[in-house]
Amino acid sequence: MLPMTQTDGDLDSLVRKRIRALRVAQGWSLEELATRARLSQSTLSRIENGQRRLALDSLVTLARALDTTLDQLVETASDDVVTSPIIDSAHSRMSWPIRAEPGMTVMRQRMTEPPPDNPSRMRAHPGREWLVVLSGTAVLMLGHRRFRVEANQAAEFPTMLPHAIGAEGGPCELLGIFDRDARRGHQRGDTDTANGE
Repeated sequence: MLPMTQTDGDLDSLVRKRIRALRVAQGWSLEELATRARLSQSTLSRIENGQRRLALDSLVTLARALDTTLDQLVETASDDVVTSPIIDSAHSRMSWPIRAEPGMTVMRQRMTEPPPDNPSRMRAHPGREWLVVLSGTAVLMLGHRRFRVEANQAAEFPTMLPHAIGAEGGPCELLGIFDRDARRGHQRGDTDTANGE
């Protein structure tokens, strides 16, 4: 059995709700999940309804049957749900780290200039990068190709190809998502720009 204290009551209830929500999301009946987890239907029903204590072996089996992990099944919600942005006025952008994936960063940026004409000013770096256009029209230069990305459209591209992003026909706002390597590549690029290179 999982040792439970008075302060664990909320976690106990959360785990039970999570089991039921994951089952319903899969479109499974109590009977179907019970079969997959090799539990009786009545045992599963009592687990979901709080009429049976949560046993570690049952949770491991249920997590596997629900295609998740025990850690994910019992994780508590972080108190830090809301994150304030880090503002970079020099580059007209703000960014937010993603706590669940420490290497990931979300960045909002306003662009007014078109992408550079000179291919030598395009960047290439390791990593993965995604962008969503919030307003206006963006132009993504990728190698020798040119893509127009309209509001509410997204782009995902290999950052090892030389690339540059700019605005077309007026300002545009982007939301970019970068993994650790892509973020480092952009930070180096910002330093190069600041140094006039």
